[in-house]
Amino acid sequence: MSGLEVAGALTGVVSVWLTTRQNIWCWPISLVNLAVYTLVFHGARLYADMALQVVYAALAGWGWYCWLHGGEGGAPLRVSKTPARMHVVLFSAGLLGSIALGIGLARVTDDAVPYWDAATTIFSLVATYMQTRKWFENWLVWIAVDTSLVAKYAWSGLWPTAGLFTIFVGLAILGLIEWRRSLAAECAS
Repeated sequence: MSGLEVAGALTGVVSVWLTTRQNIWCWPISLVNLAVYTLVFHGARLYADMALQVVYAALAGWGWYCWLHGGEGGAPLRVSKTPARMHVVLFSAGLLGSIALGIGLARVTDDAVPYWDAATTIFSLVATYMQTRKWFENWLVWIAVDTSLVAKYAWSGLWPTAGLFTIFVGLAILGLIEWRRSLAAECAS
């Protein structure tokens, strides 16, 4: 366990907790977390996870903008259901992306678990995209991804990170509850 990994875990918890509360500060704190974990994953030879941090940084900037101005008429974005057609698109993109990235990682790198790494990477991107749009169901995807990541990080010996993702599973459940309340309030008004 390194100090860097602990710093990543702490900033990660704060960022996700702020997301469950729909607090805009989740995005800049996330950027700090992403920078730290880029270094942690490089050291653990989890290259897809490392690259994911860079993509997350771009999505964090976009999510920050969307949450502030992505609603109707440039208003702040509100929690909504994922459009029906997007369920198939997002799942298909996740599945095909996981297979393609897994093949690439297996052929080009010494990734410790290329297909597992690929699947958690791609479906994390799917969940993050959904989160930037404030689609309620992002929390269901996060619960599945984070549960898988707990096992992957434990297998890799990244115990503080495995602990972090155990907390993330709990926070994703909290996010599901909190965002369901927001969605219900939106539907009632």
